[in-house]
Amino acid sequence: RWVWQPARGCLLSFSSLSSSFQAVFDLLIPDHAADAFSPPRLPEPGAYDLLLERLLGGLAHWDAEHFLFIAERGYLYEHNCAFFPLYPLSLRAVADGALWPLRQLLCLRSRLLLSAVLLNSLFSVLSAAALYRLGCAVLRCRRTAFLAALLFCISPANVFMAAAYSESMFAFLAFSAMWQLEKGQSWLSTLLFSLATGVRANGLVNAGFFLYSRSKSFALQLQVGSGSVRKLSLLWRQLLSVASSMLLTCAGICLPFALFQYYAYMRFCGPGLELAVPEPLQQLALDKGYRLVSPNGVKPPWCSQRFPVVYSYIQDVYWNVGFLRYFELRQVPNFLLALPVLLLGSWAAWTFIVANPRHCLTLGLERRKKKQEGKPRAGFCCPAVFVYVVHATALLALGFFCMHVQVLTRFLGSSSPLLYWFSAHLLQGHEAWLWKEGSPGGGHPLVRLLLRYRSMTAVGRCVLGYFASYWLLGLVLHCNCLPWT
Repeated sequence: RWVWQPARGCLLSFSSLSSSFQAVFDLLIPDHAADAFSPPRLPEPGAYDLLLERLLGGLAHWDAEHFLFIAERGYLYEHNCAFFPLYPLSLRAVADGALWPLRQLLCLRSRLLLSAVLLNSLFSVLSAAALYRLGCAVLRCRRTAFLAALLFCISPANVFMAAAYSESMFAFLAFSAMWQLEKGQSWLSTLLFSLATGVRANGLVNAGFFLYSRSKSFALQLQVGSGSVRKLSLLWRQLLSVASSMLLTCAGICLPFALFQYYAYMRFCGPGLELAVPEPLQQLALDKGYRLVSPNGVKPPWCSQRFPVVYSYIQDVYWNVGFLRYFELRQVPNFLLALPVLLLGSWAAWTFIVANPRHCLTLGLERRKKKQEGKPRAGFCCPAVFVYVVHATALLALGFFCMHVQVLTRFLGSSSPLLYWFSAHLLQGHEAWLWKEGSPGGGHPLVRLLLRYRSMTAVGRCVLGYFASYWLLGLVLHCNCLPWT
């Protein structure tokens, strides 16, 4: 309850603020005619549908169009397969279940949009609570974990937590799985990580947490004991046990990805079924060059590959995603948009490396000396943060060199707790008044931050300014379909 009430209130207030602001921006700023997926509305919307679109339509741009379309009509176009099925299935379940009484007032797409807003609000609150629990387990400092959970509520990625994107569901599953792994609940953690892979493809990277955990346990076991013949005779048995455990957990995490690729192969490369596709959707495919499911048509090129993976094909052909492909002069504004999160992530990694050079050089596999075992460090620089630094750095490098760099903010914000932990670490280290009794704000750290902004240090202003200004900038860009390039 200590974190639940403030986090819930903060997230609900920011969700309401996001909804209000996006409606205002949608009215004041004309939408940019972006060359993005925007299918026609079938059937024609009614009066209540138009009202809901006016209030929440700003949350249904860009990738949100794909999720809503998939939830409504399934994987009709080939490039829809870049978006994984668990989130659209959840939207459809809520629209046909909890919102079923509204079917006389709202069409299916409107109920799906309303479902997205409700589900994402719930998952955002649960993500903040899971992040707090994870911070307590890893950092061993309730205050830093609490402030990190509050910063999560106002992060720039919060825009995509409110829109019809899968980030909020993924953040909840990923943070919960990390917390369960820290508690030693391996099978529950595997299940949650597996579900996360069914939401977003970068869930595959989470297998690294299990690989590191098992490797570290095995390495520490080898460093304990006298190395007797009896123990040496059991070495291969222990090694096989660890290897089989790694293989099973990694297979469980990767299974949703493999199953979805198989589904896409059967849908677009198999014999298929005759589908009644409305004429406007067929015309959209002709105008934009989208490939429809066709039982008798020419099969896509990826069907004949040795490993027919539709996800990598779509990223390559439809969005030109690949190593250094985004390094063009006209993409400089996008690199500027990603610069703050690049600097913050790099600063976090460097701070941890400087504080723990030996731990990083030995990859955390060296057993601590007895004189150090009784004095575990707390906070961001504690050794337990190492694997999260590696995870965030890997995602940062992947996003910078191989992806559309402007997605880095939401990519890291929904996948890694490191940015929130490091920002909380900076504020706690440079703003000593934050935790003093009698400070303005009635004792609530977030309110104190806002009230004391003018008297904060340069570091505190930069951290809070980044979270607040980029939240507003992302809201305007997304909700008005403004160009990123």
